[in-house]
Amino acid sequence: MFTGIIETMGIVTDVAIQDTNKVFKVKSDLSSELKVDQSLSHNGVCLTVVKTGPTEHCVQAVAETLERSNLGQLKIGDYCNLERAMVYGGRLDGHLVQGHVDGLAICTQIVNMNGSYEFTFSFDKENSHLLVDKGSIAINGVSLTIINPTETSFQVAIIPYTWEHTTFRSIKVGDTANLEFDILGKYVARQMIGYTAQR
Repeated sequence: MFTGIIETMGIVTDVAIQDTNKVFKVKSDLSSELKVDQSLSHNGVCLTVVKTGPTEHCVQAVAETLERSNLGQLKIGDYCNLERAMVYGGRLDGHLVQGHVDGLAICTQIVNMNGSYEFTFSFDKENSHLLVDKGSIAINGVSLTIINPTETSFQVAIIPYTWEHTTFRSIKVGDTANLEFDILGKYVARQMIGYTAQR
């Protein structure tokens, strides 16, 4: 479980194809502190560390993960947001994030608000019931607050700190981003489906 508060960014230094899987080698400030079998969020995707070194670590993504997320598009030189699993008993500064991507969004607009940035994303209409104005969402692993949700789009505001310390500064119009909807909202939606079916 994660919080959506990014610890650092890593840079992809190698991508190896193993059958239908990919193994990513990532260089980061966290790599030396990691252990094999540890969970680490990469752009909001929970991956298992399979190898560690003084400055780099390796993680493996299976075909389903590559298809559901934007990890399959990562190439050497790309940056990714990194977050270690949360420690129970600590502060929860973001919101509960599982690292299980629900789908992809497309960036359709970026507006410089003279002190912050406002991003607009389009997404699959079938998930519109999971968005709540001023609710939480994880985009590439970053915990953010939803603004102006519609059936096919929503906005988020990016403060200067987030701009400088995450991959948001490299997102361009047309780029895809990993989405994870708020787990509490997903459970409520599931319960409502069951309640409606019983009536």
